[in-house]
Amino acid sequence: KEFALRRMGRATAALSLILILSCAELITASLIVPSLPASFFLATPTLDLLSTPTGTISPELATQIARTPRPVPTLEGAQGCQPGKLMLTAPKAGSEVRATVDVQGTVDIPNFGFYKYEVAPLNSENWSTISAGRETVVSGSLGQWDTTAVPPGDYQLRLVVTDNQGQSLPACIIPVRVLPPS
Repeated sequence: KEFALRRMGRATAALSLILILSCAELITASLIVPSLPASFFLATPTLDLLSTPTGTISPELATQIARTPRPVPTLEGAQGCQPGKLMLTAPKAGSEVRATVDVQGTVDIPNFGFYKYEVAPLNSENWSTISAGRETVVSGSLGQWDTTAVPPGDYQLRLVVTDNQGQSLPACIIPVRVLPPS
């Protein structure tokens, strides 16, 4: 009998809690929210799942566009590189890469702190760090880049070196084209 009374007490407490929370929700939704100013709410876009997309192209045209070779952006040299101090030697500027690429170069400045190499779509400033290191490197491997992590297309690869005072040198930037995995 005592066990049944304890269970009944717990069930009553749980039911009371649910009723109190339901009443609080009802009061909030009915009285408080309608009285808030409209500027308090953020407009959120609503998708129309039944609409037909406009501006689509035919599969034949898409195939033709995909097969048309695009010119690889060419630079006579990489931007901002300093031979013997800050430079990327592999991949070469304007080269085509796929799968895993060994990023090679030199990072050797006075008061060296660390380096990082990053990637961004061509003509974009949305840089994503690939990897970093704390050791100076002279004409050696800086690390690996798994190009399957980005969609095929034209990109910028940059090498940034920061000294132990937190000052960054101008970055060494090269254009590369990422090809789809074979």
